Amino acid sequence: MAWDQTIFQNSLLSVFIIAPPTFISTYFLTAPYGKHHRPGWGPTMSPPLAWFLMESPTLWLTLLLFPFGQHHSNPRALALISPFLFHYLHRTCIYPLRIHFKTHRRETTSRKSASGFPVSIALMAFTFNTLNAYLQARWVSHYADYEGDRRFWWRFAGGLAVFVSGMVVNVRSDMELLRLKSEGGGYKVPRGGWFELVSCPNYFGEVVEWLGWAVMTWAWAGLGFFLYTCANLVPRARANHRWYLEKFGEDYPRRRKAVIPYLY
Repeated sequence: MAWDQTIFQNSLLSVFIIAPPTFISTYFLTAPYGKHHRPGWGPTMSPPLAWFLMESPTLWLTLLLFPFGQHHSNPRALALISPFLFHYLHRTCIYPLRIHFKTHRRETTSRKSASGFPVSIALMAFTFNTLNAYLQARWVSHYADYEGDRRFWWRFAGGLAVFVSGMVVNVRSDMELLRLKSEGGGYKVPRGGWFELVSCPNYFGEVVEWLGWAVMTWAWAGLGFFLYTCANLVPRARANHRWYLEKFGEDYPRRRKAVIPYLY
């Protein structure tokens, strides 16, 4: 239907349009959650609940839209959407549970309130994830052209290898950060693994994941998501890196970069 194609094209265009202002705004104004929490951003909610709610469209909307695509039963489409859903199953369900069980025992009520996740930020993330879930699910299930694509499985295999490598780095780094937080006693310098190269290997891993996704999809939709991920996470990694340097001073390893090993 023409109206559906118009919605899809406008959604695709919007991702490329919002990426540059996202990069510029987050470069100068760090989102106020986690170690950058500060008052003045309205009501807050518990971080586990915030992560669950704002990431949830990537699951329920994807699963809702996918069966209506013309390729919904195509093995290539099913293979392609699986890594996307696997990532967001972890991010929506498993990661919030880990936050809850790693931190709730040591935090007092006042501490929870002080470190709450701003509802305004969660709503912005929910909006983008709704847009992106529609875009990726609709491309994979309906608009992709799988017929006669002899290189599909080669690109899929190569992109999947990149995606899985990035997810391993992302998940392991997040687990280490949660482990340090669960020990109490304030923030500590993360050590070991990719932390020896960059301050934010969790962000580096996620950037690598969506680079792999862009290769797998070989489409503007996948590329747009990768570029937006960079626009969102690279400035935050820079802010985290500067925060570590200011907090720990000479005790913080100077050879570490912010997010890209040896480069930035």
